[in-house]
Amino acid sequence: MRVLVAVKRVVDYAVKVRVRPDKTAVELQNVKMSMNPFCENAMEEAVRLKEAKLATEIVAVSVGPKQAQETLRTALAMGADRGVHIVTDMRADQELQPLAVAKLLRTVVDEVKPDLVLMGKQAIDGDNCQTGPMLAGLLGWPQATFAAKLEVADSKKEVTVERETDTGTQKLQMGLPAVVTADLRLNAPRYATLPNIMKAKKKPIATRDAAAAGVDLAPRNKVTNVTDPPPRAAGAVVESVDDLVAKLKADGLV
Repeated sequence: MRVLVAVKRVVDYAVKVRVRPDKTAVELQNVKMSMNPFCENAMEEAVRLKEAKLATEIVAVSVGPKQAQETLRTALAMGADRGVHIVTDMRADQELQPLAVAKLLRTVVDEVKPDLVLMGKQAIDGDNCQTGPMLAGLLGWPQATFAAKLEVADSKKEVTVERETDTGTQKLQMGLPAVVTADLRLNAPRYATLPNIMKAKKKPIATRDAAAAGVDLAPRNKVTNVTDPPPRAAGAVVESVDDLVAKLKADGLV
């Protein structure tokens, strides 16, 4: 069984995001970038499937600028066998939108012919949660989103996914091929060891030009303005519960 894992390069989750002076976008220059946390969960799950001898090959794919190869090398160090880099200079947090990414990923699926596609449920820069479902729709494959648990049958012809919902958990059983998007509860991603980081430098990464893929990359939405959230008001100290209740009422909060 071949597994394709989509990974995205984003601003590191621990970095305090800064807005550019012209307020057109967040600042990406001289900012630490890393693999999207949900993509790490997807990558970890693929590696676990291979360790369980349910997967024979893991292919990592990323869409983004030339620096996205660093993200692919991280995926290779985690356990992917090879990588595919779709190169574009479009901003992945604004210009390169979910539908365009899904169409680009479909070209890779057509080439790699995976039995299972894993990806993060969302990217922490756009928070769209759309690429996985759109890819499944374009392929006509079954899908499971927000996966908290994944089990592949010994026959390797179907998969059972336990997913998070607003009212509890839900179990889905699907035939393969399928698309599954990973939630943080799916697993705890491993750290790449130094020997694996060194081995990853020798693993192949194929490059593709996004502009030559024959896909409409035009954004459907346009960001008109980006601003910092308003500063939080300072707190107040009250002497008793009665004072607290009175203040909440005075402020119209109860």
